Amino acid sequence: MPNNAPPQADEVELRPLSARSVVLSLLLGLHPPELPVKDLVRSVEPFGIAGSTVRAALSRMVAAGDLRRADTVHRLSDRLLDRQRRQDEAVHPETLPWAGDWEMVVVTATGRGPAERAELRTELTRLRLAELREGVWLRPANLLRPLPDDLAQVAERLTARPDRPARELAASLWPLDAWSGTGNALLGHVSRARRPADRFTAFAAVVRHLLADPVLPPELLPADWPGEELRAAYAEYRRELAEDVRAREGR
Repeated sequence: MPNNAPPQADEVELRPLSARSVVLSLLLGLHPPELPVKDLVRSVEPFGIAGSTVRAALSRMVAAGDLRRADTVHRLSDRLLDRQRRQDEAVHPETLPWAGDWEMVVVTATGRGPAERAELRTELTRLRLAELREGVWLRPANLLRPLPDDLAQVAERLTARPDRPARELAASLWPLDAWSGTGNALLGHVSRARRPADRFTAFAAVVRHLLADPVLPPELLPADWPGEELRAAYAEYRRELAEDVRAREGR
């Protein structure tokens, strides 16, 4: 069954706006990902969230381990720095020309509990691998990304050349038409969004969708694949947000 299934084609999944989600999105888009409280409050104002609400959210986020605080400056925690890295990779994935090889990861560890198995499945999905059958994961060998140091303890990595036609195999592993349909619907949605809050929720949906992009070689993708256009639109929006945040600093 295909992995990384997005919403049904043409369905846009928008999540409610909250002080926490806005603060995290702002910091995730900054390098370094830190701001003083006063600048965070000013940056969140355009989204209709009161300063008292932002300050309360910041206190909860520090207590929950989402943020670290040093004097008046709040910074992403180490756990969320990893999320920022994954988000950056989703917007700017590093790829290689594809020569026809496929990465294969075969899970060899036994006797693991449900939580450990679920954690490994999540990690392999984050690596943009898809499961052919239980314990056998693969993808075209066109993607550069760091692999976990402990992966070799639970799995064997191989290079494969399947007999099955590559386009057919890719279509069986990922819901490509559904992903493309949702991506094109998102492009239409962000082009119509005008209010800051509407643009924020729309682009939050875009980055979630990009995290599920398998980043396949172009020759394996359907026509009208919106991946690069989504990345360009989100990168431009992130630049706008960062410029706006920096413009508010020190006011």
